[in-house]
Amino acid sequence: MKKMNRPDSKLNETEVKQNGDAGGQLSVFTNVHTAAGSPEKRLLSAFKKDTNPGKAYLAGREYYSEDGKTFELRLVRRIKQQLSADPTTRPEYPSPLGLTEFTRRATEVALGKSSRAIVEERVLGVQTPGFTAAVRLGAELLRNWYDHCAAWCGPVYLSSPCDDSLAGIFQAAGIQDIREYYYWDDQQRGVCLDKLLEDLLKAPERSVVVLSASAHYPTGADLSHNQWTVITELIMRRRLFPFLLLPPQALCYGNVEREAWPVQYCASQGMELLCAQSFSHCFGLYGEAVGHLLCVLKQNSLLLSVQSQAATIVKSLWAQPSAGGANIVATVLSNPAHVVEWKEEVKHIVERCMLIRELLRERLRLLGAPGCWDRLTQQSGLYCNTGLNEDQVEFLSQRRHVYLLPSGCLNVSAINGRNLDYIAESIHRALTTSL
Repeated sequence: MKKMNRPDSKLNETEVKQNGDAGGQLSVFTNVHTAAGSPEKRLLSAFKKDTNPGKAYLAGREYYSEDGKTFELRLVRRIKQQLSADPTTRPEYPSPLGLTEFTRRATEVALGKSSRAIVEERVLGVQTPGFTAAVRLGAELLRNWYDHCAAWCGPVYLSSPCDDSLAGIFQAAGIQDIREYYYWDDQQRGVCLDKLLEDLLKAPERSVVVLSASAHYPTGADLSHNQWTVITELIMRRRLFPFLLLPPQALCYGNVEREAWPVQYCASQGMELLCAQSFSHCFGLYGEAVGHLLCVLKQNSLLLSVQSQAATIVKSLWAQPSAGGANIVATVLSNPAHVVEWKEEVKHIVERCMLIRELLRERLRLLGAPGCWDRLTQQSGLYCNTGLNEDQVEFLSQRRHVYLLPSGCLNVSAINGRNLDYIAESIHRALTTSL
């Protein structure tokens, strides 16, 4: 038998020393650049390195209880225990579209049980691993739908300001034309409807407009019913497509129906729409990543084709969502007694956040902080825009060890009885100290 030739096993010592591996080959990742970190990540890193015992991190997205820790609802804790003790429960993969009972209940929470779209069976719900995944799936569906008609890659209109990750999510789906519409006005300390409408009036037909249905991040300033009516009329007249965001439903006003009103109103006008939902906040399931994408169509004849497209996209992105958190949400929402208890717990969360807003406003007034601070109580939800500029925000982190987003927005639930006075005093100093 002829002996096979073996490659020369002698190594070039110089190559090994220079390249750090036996083959002398450069890594395929050599030219990979470090991605730019988000403002939140940089803030959290700075906060963790800060050794000051009085430091305060007000840039988080979770709901924090009075003891400064993320909060677990008592009902959710109990349901978890019940499900883990259930001998009939078996581990199994859900379908790509998720747990049927979860998607049904999530759809009802957004549209209402008596929704005409639900009755006419022209609604599709897809469970996703979190809110971000719901936005991504919606972006993929839009690109696929529009690509069948013509080459479409935008534009998508995002509010200014908005969640920093939104633009990247749409770009990752192949939609590169990302534009802004005016939302928050620093002078008015609120939403500027006139400039918002002016920007959307210039939007080309078939543009996608991303709108916060409730608890706008990061400002905490929501559109009124009258403003929604005007915006919806313009969207229909200009043939734009609404993509609604409903991240922490019920944590803005403590009223599930009130916070879903924009979604229900748009659907009642016969509009097609997408709506990304999150149940991680309102159920305290931060580690579970429980999201949902709602699609409202014009005709039920389109449902099967859209459903098949969604399933195909999901298989290429995450195959199937996890069942744990969605099972908890479905268990709660399918039991009327559980729903009452859940709403009561959520109501207490909202009431505490509003009390913090009132206390902070009063502390700032007593300290003589410049300006009117009524906006603190005019906004709602977990987030609040203080109106502080970047220099003042930097003063807070560098001199007072209080960390806010660069936009001056903060998470009000991170303020508690132990740090309230210090934070109020710090904001007062940021406003009155010569920088």
